[in-house]
This record gives sequence, C-alpha cells and structure tokens, in this order.
Amino acid sequence: MNNYELALVVNAKIDDDARAAVVDKAKALIERFGGKVGETEEWGKRKLAYEIQKMNEGYYYFVQFEAEPSAPEEIESRMRIAENVLRYLIVRKDENDDFTVAPEKTEAPAAEETAAAPAAEEKAEEAAPAEEKAE
Repeated sequence: MNNYELALVVNAKIDDDARAAVVDKAKALIERFGGKVGETEEWGKRKLAYEIQKMNEGYYYFVQFEAEPSAPEEIESRMRIAENVLRYLIVRKDENDDFTVAPEKTEAPAAEETAAAPAAEEKAEEAAPAEEKAE
C-alpha cells in the first residue's frame, strides 16, 4: 500500500454542512476502494489563482490516505464528476518525503557566473541584427 494525499478545492458559495458532506464523500470514496483515511487538514477559504466556474474563492482540504496503487485512478474518476468540487489532485507521498521547504541560497554567485552573463548578453545582441539583415 502507498501513501497519498488528496487535495480538494470546494465551492465557497455553499454552506458549511454541504462542504462537510463533500469532504465526507471523498473520504467514503477512498474507503470504498480499500484505502485507509488518515489526517484531514482544512486550510479554509482562499483566493483562487484564476477564476474557476465563475468563482474566485474556494475552500481547500488535504486528506492523507493509504491505498493500493489502483485506487487513485478510481477515486479521480469519481471526483471528476462530483458536484461542488472545483479542483482535485492526488499525489503519491514517499516514505522519506517530509515536504520541508529548502532554505534559500544567500551566497553571492561565483565570479565566473557574473562574468559569463554579460558576455552572453552581448553575443545575443550581436546576433539579433544579423538575423534582421538575413530577412
């Protein structure tokens, strides 16, 4: 059995009971296909990156579960037609994957990298007029 995470974006215009029913339906689908539901995270109402079905906001939920490799395909096929689910995604989690964010690099670029960048830009500028003459 593999570890998975189901990410759901649920319609923000429905009431709390209907949203809970959508999440419960997703959990029931997981169990129907032999999965074991783990932790469920509710991130709450968030602004969407782009409009989906004329909506700008949605409620985000993340459901951790364990299932056989064939289960995600079956679950996704049912989630595709579920009402009030704007988007969904199932990803497989590795045992050693702890989803930590890598620290940002704070060191300055090497001297070779900074010297090479202007030289590359100059070559690109020189090549541009030659292409225009060829047309």
